[in-house]
Amino acid sequence: MKVVTIVGARPQFVKAAAVSRVLKSHTSIEEIILHTGQHYDDSMSEVFFREMEIPKPFINLEIKSTLHGEMTAQMLTGIEKVLIDQRPDAVMVYGDTNSTLAGALAAAKLQIKLIHVEAGLRSFNMAMPEEINRILTDRISNLLCCPTEQAVINLTNEGFGNLNLNVIKTGDVMQDAAIYYSQKSAENSTILKQLALERFVLCTLHRQENTNDKLRLRNIVQAINEINAVIPVVLPLHPRTKKILAADSLLPHCTIIDPVGYFDMIELIKNSSVVMTDSGGLQKEAYFFSKYCITLREETEWIELIDNGVNYLVGADKRKIVDTALKYLDQKLLTSIDLYGKGQASENIADAILKYI
Repeated sequence: MKVVTIVGARPQFVKAAAVSRVLKSHTSIEEIILHTGQHYDDSMSEVFFREMEIPKPFINLEIKSTLHGEMTAQMLTGIEKVLIDQRPDAVMVYGDTNSTLAGALAAAKLQIKLIHVEAGLRSFNMAMPEEINRILTDRISNLLCCPTEQAVINLTNEGFGNLNLNVIKTGDVMQDAAIYYSQKSAENSTILKQLALERFVLCTLHRQENTNDKLRLRNIVQAINEINAVIPVVLPLHPRTKKILAADSLLPHCTIIDPVGYFDMIELIKNSSVVMTDSGGLQKEAYFFSKYCITLREETEWIELIDNGVNYLVGADKRKIVDTALKYLDQKLLTSIDLYGKGQASENIADAILKYI
């Protein structure tokens, strides 16, 4: 069985690393990796493949970030040509990026079976490009691998039980990766030595709903500055976000560093006092490493974290951000509840592929 895996953004590299490692052990499955190039510089892409020992992509389309429509169209054209040439039995896509949607559309148009890892997630915010991508991808998939029970419920509520497809609760492959790479990160990362900070808050900021709204962005930056006056804030800054902040003279007064690889990010999470983010994946990774998370959004796909009192939605409210972050500094949380599959998601996905594709 030949499976073409399509990736393009750094969270997908992490997820693909976990699943690809398991697929290697199944001699009946041949995996080919196609990289769209959505994240294309070394810090956002190549370092992940090197560190995480992901098989080198069969092809890199080298499609850079641009307008959503243009990017998706270029990806669709490139992916379609590869699929016609390779004639795979299935296409596997991850998450909710433009690479995900382009890969899904190409597979569906060519009547190739489609596997969606991280199916069923919903923020119920249609202003998010990611929400549009995940809804459309789910609808044209043949095998929907759901990371949580809530994801299964979401698909049931949308009538997926009446469609000719398979919905499987597999667990979350990001937990697989976190468990597997935690020891490797401790051995290989030098980020803590470079920073020389005993205590710090880890913060990431990149989502368009924050960076494209000057009022929200200003409030978040002011909150970061206030927290940084109490405890250092470490902010790995996406190039796009850095450009926006600089253009508006809003660069925060904190420790700004370049984007980091997965090993460095794991060590930053493990050694932080609390995590602040508008990222989806980092909310879960904070939980995996027993850190409270302050989410700079109005909603989250990972509502089980909210329900269990380990993640707090604060939006762009300066006072809420500061008060909540300082409240949970250095507090340990219990992560014994099985929310994400305890590291067995990749095996479950491989089994589902062999059974249903």
